[in-house]
Order: sequence, then structure tokens, then C-alpha cells
Amino acid sequence: MALSLSRLALLGATLCLSLPLHANTPDTPLIEHGKYVAQLGDCIACHTAKQGKVMAGGLELSTPMGTIFSSNITPDRETGIGGYTFEQFDRVMREGVTPTGMNLYPAMPYPSYAKMSETDMRALYAYLMQGVEPVQQANLEADMGFPFNQRWGLALWNFAFLDKQPFQADPARDEPLNRGAYLVQGLGHCGSCHTPRGIAFQEKAMSDAGRSGQHYLAGETVEHWRALSLRNLWTVQDTVQLLKTGQNRFATVSGNMADVIHHSTQHFSDDDLTAIARYLKSLPPGKDDLPMPAVAVAPAAPPADLFTSRGGLGYMQFCSDCHRSDGAGVKGLFPPLAGNPSIASSNPTSLLHITLTGWETAQTATHPRVYTMPGFARLKDQEIAEILTFVRTRWGNEGTPISAAQVKKLRDQLNPATTDSSAFETPRLADLLTAPNADQVVRGMRLHLQTKALLPDNVGNSLNCTSCHLNAGTVADGSPFVGVSAFFPSYAPRAGKVVTLEERINGCFRRSMNGKPLPPQSADMQAMVAYFDWMKNNTRPEDKVAGRGVGKVDPAIKPDLANGEQVYAKQCAVCHGDNGQGLARADGELIYPPLWGDQSFNIGAGMARTYTAAAFVKRNMPIGFHEKFPLGQGGLSDQEAVDVAAYFSGQPRPDFPDKVKDWPNGGRPVDARY
Repeated sequence: MALSLSRLALLGATLCLSLPLHANTPDTPLIEHGKYVAQLGDCIACHTAKQGKVMAGGLELSTPMGTIFSSNITPDRETGIGGYTFEQFDRVMREGVTPTGMNLYPAMPYPSYAKMSETDMRALYAYLMQGVEPVQQANLEADMGFPFNQRWGLALWNFAFLDKQPFQADPARDEPLNRGAYLVQGLGHCGSCHTPRGIAFQEKAMSDAGRSGQHYLAGETVEHWRALSLRNLWTVQDTVQLLKTGQNRFATVSGNMADVIHHSTQHFSDDDLTAIARYLKSLPPGKDDLPMPAVAVAPAAPPADLFTSRGGLGYMQFCSDCHRSDGAGVKGLFPPLAGNPSIASSNPTSLLHITLTGWETAQTATHPRVYTMPGFARLKDQEIAEILTFVRTRWGNEGTPISAAQVKKLRDQLNPATTDSSAFETPRLADLLTAPNADQVVRGMRLHLQTKALLPDNVGNSLNCTSCHLNAGTVADGSPFVGVSAFFPSYAPRAGKVVTLEERINGCFRRSMNGKPLPPQSADMQAMVAYFDWMKNNTRPEDKVAGRGVGKVDPAIKPDLANGEQVYAKQCAVCHGDNGQGLARADGELIYPPLWGDQSFNIGAGMARTYTAAAFVKRNMPIGFHEKFPLGQGGLSDQEAVDVAAYFSGQPRPDFPDKVKDWPNGGRPVDARY
């Protein structure tokens, strides 16, 4: 859910809010109250540049009129606001006018702060004065074109649109509901992003009162994000959960809202969160609002055209590992797509933005680990359009199709980075449909992707081929299948002889999947081979294929099992279980595979070898860790990869009866389990 509440907040281009240091004894309770008020107003998110000093300003904000920068609001006398009296501070906050008489741009939400009580204003003043470290950092000048660089015009803007009347409680509402209205309309300045703007950049309504009140919080597009309508939001409990943790049953925040959750709303008291949620729920829905469900969408069957449409195959390749074939996501990790408001919104801006540039979860006390989705800008406009159209029209979603032109328009505006140092060419599963033997190669791909479900008599554990060959063998350094069939038949040191591709595949069935081999001439084996041949393209036996295999890790690195256990607990257990059992849904369906135990690979598998496993982990695990295409994968150091690989590869797992036949000509690796 792209509720982009913040970055418009407190962003006066030259706002100088700070407080002179006094020798008086600090009023600790007042300062603590002021700190809470600052959290309610989300001051830190806007007045702290990335990698910058806290509250020292310099954060860039692009507007339709030009670029402005947040200002230094530390109590530094030269560059901050250390010389402000309370009266001067109060005027800046309520009217947007500095002590020198300069008008601030209304990107600083002073029209909302005008509703603040004097008690909260004085507490905020005390906190900024005595609770914030002074930082000497000059403010940056706004870069606004004519006529927007003529600040005298802002006085006219204030005359036309600024209401300095403090918040007035509605006698028809109870005290908590009025508290919610005060926080939303005032300190929370939710309307700065979620209320439509007029031709003069004014919010069309500052509250839900009067004839214009229908526009309040009805949704707006800000910085290429769609801030959704907040009117008649989900249940009170669901809204509280989202504001507290960054996610709920229906959505996970994205864009600037992740900063709002991190810096601001997760710190609100439960009473204030409930008051806000009750107030939002009390607002009548707008005419263009999506119906907000009270019951989460139940897991649905995979769409009928999941493997017969370009959009479905594209989704399975690039999206399903996190969002699953039923669109249900992974609870606590990756958001559901079924019933997700940003997916089905009539305005798909946020969905396009996320797809092109990526996404990350809000860091909160409940969810301290940040999960990422990389940007998919390297996909063509038409590919993205096909996938997003599929997503917006499946699992009960009723969104409109996305066109390649829509993707291109936002791509041109965002100019997302698409650099990739790898020479690996990612095959597109959607192109399987154009193969002369399309039915056979799609079947072969599915046998790699859904091995356990489609071949239950041959798979003896809970793994699929894609457990090791990521995204059905299409990920660089993730054991891809690109070009592989060109190198068979070939000599296999473990077997001590030349083996065919069919024999190599059956080796995986017997070892990695602890199961039984397929008859070499069976339709399913030939479908798997056909899929490999489709992946071969023009590869010749003498060619070197970029991204082939899993790479290598220096075997001279000595594993530290104690550290490996710690790395596993911190980075791996969330997907693979505290005891290596994997992650399953309530109905028992496996989401992520077990790493040891009866349902994992046996001791004859390549992944049971420490340095093979370490190379795979180094380049491919954890997923959702950073921005690497296509799974946000990798990120551990070589030492960490060796440590954790030694830890999980050495755990109890099934035996391999034919192990005595391996390496008959010598050359047994030092990290073999037998």
C-alpha cells in the first residue's frame, strides 16, 4: 500500500526551526512530550538527508514547480534555528513565515500545523531546543523556476488558502474520535499526500467538514507514487497494525510511507493509533474509492492460464517465488497481491513505480529486518505490461490492463537504473509459447518448477528442481540451465564415466530429491530434456556460458560452525525454519524447502558438500536481501557463506546407499560427506 504520507511534510525550503539554548534546568517531561509531538509530526523523516545528520536538513524534494530542500532545524544559531523565540517558531509553524519575513513553500505543511494546540507547540519547541543536538550545516537554496521563485506570491497564496484556526473538537464525536481527527488533520498532516491538490497546489480540503470535505484524504499522486484514499479504510485493527508494523493482512507499505512508519507511526501510543484508525474508518467512502475488505482474500487456486499466457509465465518466473502462484504472498515477508489495494487501484502509478525501481519493507520493532524487491527495469515495457496486467486481473483483482505505453511513460519520468555487470542473458519463460514444441517444453519447465507435485512417485522429499536451480534454471550463478545440454554427454568424475543428460537428471532425482529415477525414454524425461535443449540456444560444447553453475568459494577458508549457527538464525531460519524444516503454510503446503532432516537432500547431493553449498549461498541467499535482479539475492561474505554452509550441510539428513560407488577413479572432494 503506497500511503506516501511524508516527504512533503516539514519541507520548507529554508525553514529554520530551532531553539536557543538556555541555561535553565531542562523540563524533562515537557521535552519528552515534545519528542513525541515530533514523532507525531514525522519531523526526522523530512529534515534528515540520507546519510545526513539528524534534523540538519538537506533532503531533496522534487515538485512540479522545481526542487526544494528541507532545512536545518537543529538548535545551531548560525545555520539552524537557535535564535528563534517561541513566538517566531509558532508563526513559522502556523503561517509559514520566517523571522526575516520570508514565506515558505507550502510543501512545508504549515496549513496542517496551524491546527496544533498551544500545548503541543510549546512542547515541540522545548524538544527541538533542548532535546536535539545542534549541527552547523548551511541550508540549500531552492531551485524553482519563474514565477515560483518569487516568494512574495506566497503571501497571496496564504491569503487565499491558509486557515489559521486551531483544531476545534466536534461535539458530535467522542473524545478518542476527536483525538484521531486532530492527529490526522494536524500533526499527522495526512492530507499533504492523500488529499487532491488544486491548480495552485492547495489541498482541496483541510478537513472532512463542509462541502469540500468530500475531497479530504480522497487520494493523490505524489512524486510518482499513488497515495491511496484513506476514507473508510480497513477495520480499525487492520489500520492500527499497518501503522504500527508496516504491514497487515491486505498490504505492505511502500515508497515514502515506509519512512513514515519507521520514523513516525510505529512510535505512536496504541490509544493514538486506535483514535486515528477510528477516525479514518468514520469517513464516508469517496466516489472513486476501492471497497476496503474486512476479510482477507482466501488462498485461491492458481489461475487457469498461469502456464499458457505470457503474463502468467512471466509472473511465475519473476514474481511467484515471493508472491506465490496463488497471489497470497508470504506472511510477514512478502505482501499478498490478491486484494492488495495498490494492485487493483484504478491508478496504477505505485504498482508501476515499485516494479521499475524496487521496494523495501518498513523497518519496525515488529519487523526489524528489511526485505527488498529489486527493480525490474531491465525487462521490456511490453513484458512488464503483460505481467502487471496478469496480476491486476487474477485472484479476484478487478484492475484494468496495463499497456506498454503506460510503462514507458513512467520509465521515462523515473529513469530507473538498469546497469548489470553480468553478461548472462536471462531466458524468458514467456517465450516458451512460441517454440514449435511449446506443449512439451512448457511441461518440461513445469517439471522443474513443480517436481514434487507432478512427479510424486519419483521425489522422495519436499524439494523441487527449482530449489537449487532458481526460477526454473534462469538465474545467473543459481545453477542455470542455459547452454547445459550442449555439454552432454560428458565425463562425470563422481560417476567415473561419461554420462548422458538423462543420467545427470536422474542423479538429481536420486540424490538431491532422495527419490527414484525416471525412465530415460518416458514422456516426462523427454520433456525435461526438451526444456534443456530450448535453453541451449546456440551454445556449442567449447563455449563458456556466463553465469553457469554457482561459482566458487576458496576452499582454504576454514568454517566457524558457531558463527554459522548464528548466521543461520539471523539470515536463514525465517525461510527455512529454526530446525531446518522449511517454511510451510497452515495447510501444510511448503513455501521454502527444508535444509536438513528427512525431507531434505541426502548426503550424496552436491549441496551436502560445504564449499559447493557455500558458493550457492554466497551468490543466491538470502533472497529479498538487497536489490540484485531478480530475487534481491546474495549479500553474505565468503566467510559467512562458508560458516553457514558448513553448519547446515553437516546436519542430519538421509543416507545415500550407492555412495560406495562414487569417485571410482579417485578425486574425492575434501568436503564430501563420505
